[in-house]
Amino acid sequence: MTGEEPASIRAAGGVAWRPGAAGVDVCLVHRPRYGDWSLPKGKLEPGEHPLRAAVREMAEETDVRAVPQVRLPAVHYRSEGRPKRVDYWSMRAVAEGGFQPDTEVDEVRWLPADEAVRLVSYPHDAEVLGAFAALPPVTATVLLIRHGHAGKRGTWSGPDTGRPLDATGWAQAQALAELVALVRPARLLSASARRCVQTLDPAAALLDLPIEVVGDFDEPKPGQQVDECALAAAAHLAALAAAGEPVAVCSQGKVLPGALERLAGRADDFTTPKGGGWLLAFSGDRLVAADRL
Repeated sequence: MTGEEPASIRAAGGVAWRPGAAGVDVCLVHRPRYGDWSLPKGKLEPGEHPLRAAVREMAEETDVRAVPQVRLPAVHYRSEGRPKRVDYWSMRAVAEGGFQPDTEVDEVRWLPADEAVRLVSYPHDAEVLGAFAALPPVTATVLLIRHGHAGKRGTWSGPDTGRPLDATGWAQAQALAELVALVRPARLLSASARRCVQTLDPAAALLDLPIEVVGDFDEPKPGQQVDECALAAAAHLAALAAAGEPVAVCSQGKVLPGALERLAGRADDFTTPKGGGWLLAFSGDRLVAADRL
């Protein structure tokens, strides 16, 4: 025996909510195998992003289609002798099908969060529900991403704004399209650089949406300062959020940290790798959560 810790189990789920008689109701599931009440969740498929898994598991267990909003505290425990991590997000229910009981889940129940806390079988589910109940109302979500890899600037002979994605960047764009689709955006907006527009191309094809090119998300032009561009990007993001529609935005690495600092009202590590991004949640035009993808 090596004494090494076995590989951890990864799972994801969510707190789906909808308007209720006294505020909002949340969704719980009853599992006949365990005789328990819990939050909907399930294991990640190989290579699957936790956010996608959370939305997928919600749909599979409850027949609820939901839009993720805010990352909630992850839960850690042991299962089958292995460490297990479950990532959770709050989710706005946008559609419900005809739930059919099966051997995995035989009942779905909607009830106020305080009642759900008393019904769930495990303290960690109650803690996740408590974190959800403490959130301010979320009125808009923005998926903010940085363009994918586009080779090396020094090897490109034309204007930098025309530098295209490389093979790695296109693979990142394809993967991002699935995450963009999860927020059900009404609009896709991009900085004017070719690599930014291309990063959203797979999402545009998947969702049948046009890509709107917006200069407020560009990196500095000659004579401009980074702070000036970050301020313009932050103002545009706040205006999009105030409109109340979910959107996806692709910007550039020099702009994102400053824009996020202004929206968050604090200095933090908002550096974003190429092909990475953030799920932003707003209450009105105020940023209430910024979660890395």
